[in-house]
Amino acid sequence: MSRGGCGSVCDSGALMPVDEAIRYLLDQAPLPPPVQRVALDQALGRVLATDVRCPMNLPPWDNSAMDGYALRAADLPVDGGYLTLAGRIAAGEAPGQPLQAGQVVRIFTGAPLPPGADTVVPQESCRVEGERVWLPPVKGAEHVRREGEEMQRGDRLLQAGKRLRAQELGLLAGAGIARVEVYRPLQVGLLSSGDELREPGQTLAPGQIYNSNRHSLMALLRGWGLEVHDYGVMPDKLLASRQALSLAATECDLLLTSGGVSVGEEDHLKQAIEALGSVDLWRLAIQPGKPLAFGEVAGKPWIGLPGNPSAALITALIVVRPFLFRAQGMDEVLPTALQLPAGFDWLKPNRRRQYLRAKLTPAADGSLCVELHPQQSSAMLAAACWADGLAVVECQAQVHKHDKVMYLPFASLMH
Repeated sequence: MSRGGCGSVCDSGALMPVDEAIRYLLDQAPLPPPVQRVALDQALGRVLATDVRCPMNLPPWDNSAMDGYALRAADLPVDGGYLTLAGRIAAGEAPGQPLQAGQVVRIFTGAPLPPGADTVVPQESCRVEGERVWLPPVKGAEHVRREGEEMQRGDRLLQAGKRLRAQELGLLAGAGIARVEVYRPLQVGLLSSGDELREPGQTLAPGQIYNSNRHSLMALLRGWGLEVHDYGVMPDKLLASRQALSLAATECDLLLTSGGVSVGEEDHLKQAIEALGSVDLWRLAIQPGKPLAFGEVAGKPWIGLPGNPSAALITALIVVRPFLFRAQGMDEVLPTALQLPAGFDWLKPNRRRQYLRAKLTPAADGSLCVELHPQQSSAMLAAACWADGLAVVECQAQVHKHDKVMYLPFASLMH
């Protein structure tokens, strides 16, 4: 286990614990967007606005789980034996006449069982001899999908607040449901702050850098199923910042900015937001990251991320993602961490919870362990590109090799 730790509140001066910040944001999340009724082919990644009840039994009738022969188990001798072949039923066909005593029917996967049949024997276990079929001993009720086994008519098929994946769409389609009520995608206004920022492809003057946050954050938001309104870079001028923020607030459900929230930075962004609404500047016990701002602009929620690329990325993944998912109408918004052995020593206690860029690698015994990238700078994204997740080290803790650490896969955070 990790050595050290600090309980629910770190001994970190004015730093706000990460979990406390997340809880506060979730409490402040706005009501979800309006409801839309959409076809299934438009519903991937959307969030259900209402419970969905099953309109029928699933399966709707007893059917075969494999290719084989359907029979009444009571007709077969204890040691197996011969029954008379009385026909065949393929998937999509009606079950036909009731099965008579001593009969067996050739049946295919998904086909309805004929009335009276209660068991299916796989075809590879049987032997056909003219109009007779030899079958091995059976226990009865084998290889049959019973009517209503998966779901009964009127059961809750899916719960409101569920984000629809491929498997949920398949379940809905299998129940004959063609359209569902979902929330309109959350519309997020994305703005960057900083006169030093330029777009890729432009020529850099001395002191200028390329705007990586715009592209990484836009990709995150779209990967989360949200609709992004890109407002580019706000000039470091009060009037221009106010105009950009005011426009975004009229067109979007909430605003997300990067840069301009650190102590010592020019305060045009802070002044502009205070003129239009309210702002709280937080110092979180998180690394990379620390500065975070939350408030509202003309009645719309606003979150300000730090400007360093890795800090902006990880703060968005850990702190902002749950808030956006709750605002989208989702119930389950927190990621599930894995507990895995560390393949590293981390002996530098820190008063902030650290999210280290990491990947899973096979240990000597074939089990997985967590390895770290050697570069953990808050300004550099190369380590995040190498990584497939984040190793979590609690504030004031040390980790020794083989200790269990929390691991958050990017695959779950980014989708």
